[in-house]
Amino acid sequence: MRVKCLQEEMAREYLERDRARGLYRTFTWLVEEVGELAEALQSGDRESAREEIADIIAWTVSIANILGIDVEEALRSKYGFLSRCP
Repeated sequence: MRVKCLQEEMAREYLERDRARGLYRTFTWLVEEVGELAEALQSGDRESAREEIADIIAWTVSIANILGIDVEEALRSKYGFLSRCP
């Protein structure tokens, strides 16, 4: 899966709802998911950690969509070695 495709599908599915919720409230959901990941890591629950990582990525992409940030471009700009990825 390409990051661009992920971002486009997340926008199609959630952007209207995310905008209505607002940036701050969407961000608080992300923070909550980070807390849930911390709990999963502390308990050693690998399956929960896997799910929380997916949630964190999804909420981060939702924030990027609200802000109009191209996640794939941001990653390539910040981490130049990603230019090796097709």
